[in-house]
Amino acid sequence: MSLLFKIGFLDISIVNMIDIALVAALLYQVYKLLKGSVAIKIFLGFLSLYLIYLLVRAIRMELLSAILGQFMGVGVIAAIIIFAPEIRKFLLIVGRSSIFSDDNILKDILFFWRKKENTSFNISPIIDASKNLAGSNMGALMVISSSTELKFYAESGDILDAELSKRLLISIFNKYSPLHDGAVIIYKGRIKAARCILPVTEREVPAQFGLRHRAGIGMSEATDALILVVSEETGQISMMKNGKVLHNLSFQEVREIINDYLNNEDLDDRFENLSEQELGKKRNLAVSGKN
Repeated sequence: MSLLFKIGFLDISIVNMIDIALVAALLYQVYKLLKGSVAIKIFLGFLSLYLIYLLVRAIRMELLSAILGQFMGVGVIAAIIIFAPEIRKFLLIVGRSSIFSDDNILKDILFFWRKKENTSFNISPIIDASKNLAGSNMGALMVISSSTELKFYAESGDILDAELSKRLLISIFNKYSPLHDGAVIIYKGRIKAARCILPVTEREVPAQFGLRHRAGIGMSEATDALILVVSEETGQISMMKNGKVLHNLSFQEVREIINDYLNNEDLDDRFENLSEQELGKKRNLAVSGKN
């Protein structure tokens, strides 16, 4: 073990530095996962107690170390119970980014001889239906998947397996339709199911977002699908991917985002750029309002 430097009585080696870097990266990823939820405060409380435990043990405060040590032993079980939804979300993320997932570069290297499947289809019915629904202030929740049929979520609703069409989407989300309450799952140009139940995010979201938006964000956190939401109150279009939200989109932007998603292009930069543009518009409106 090669020694880098010493801090008092501590010998710091290359392995120690790598260990610290990996732990820091892991804690940062956990923080990103919990950021915006109530669980972040509990996590920070656990982390603070653990750091205090390490400190009192290092300076040999035997009684306090024994008390905190017992608490830490029980705290692991308590943490598993408290953070059960977050642990499930973390495992889903790990599964989605594993070697054999669809969006991992190692899979493309290992299976380079396989031609990547084209998941594109005619999205005009989605755009046209969204225009009609937004103009009529009819709410809608659409899940567009390029990698899987999402059978678990599809089976929570009514299986249709129907050809994608503007008229069918409008009729499903008509407020008098028995299928309007829930989400539509679209896969490979077909409406697989309607009236589907989606997981609701536990993050804190803006007050103007209703249950449809919360369900859309939750679905984007749990899967790699692209979510489209039409607001019943304002008629505005929102889209979600990987927990990120774009609000008040134009129909041209909606078309471009769906096409990029179906062509397996990375949407992170687009979501960040459009989010910055949206924040800029809000700041300009706020300044002009003050003037």
